[in-house]
Amino acid sequence: MDRVRDLASKKAAVIFTKSSCCMCHSIKQLFYELGASPEVHELDNDSYGKEMEWAIRSLGCNPSVPAVFVGGRFVGSSKDVISLHVDGSLKQMLKDAKAIWF
Repeated sequence: MDRVRDLASKKAAVIFTKSSCCMCHSIKQLFYELGASPEVHELDNDSYGKEMEWAIRSLGCNPSVPAVFVGGRFVGSSKDVISLHVDGSLKQMLKDAKAIWF
C-alpha cells in the first residue's frame, strides 16, 4: 500500500494500468485529450505489480485497473472517472491538482 500511495503522490495525475486492458487505454486517452500527462504505471510490467494490484484492490478498486489518482487522492476506476468527466468535475479536479493549466 505504501508503494502505491508513494507513487500516487509524486505527480499531479497517476494511473495504474495493465498493458492489455482496453479501459485503461481509454482512460489514458481521456487524460491526454484533456491536456494532462499522467504518470502511468503498468502493473503487468512492474516487478511489484502483483503487490500493488492487491493494494489497489484494498482501496476498493474492483477491477483493480485502471486505478486513478489526482492530486495524490484516489479517484477510482474507469467508471468513476467517466462519471466525473460526464458531470464536468474531472477537468476542474485536474486543474486544481495542476495536472492541466487551462
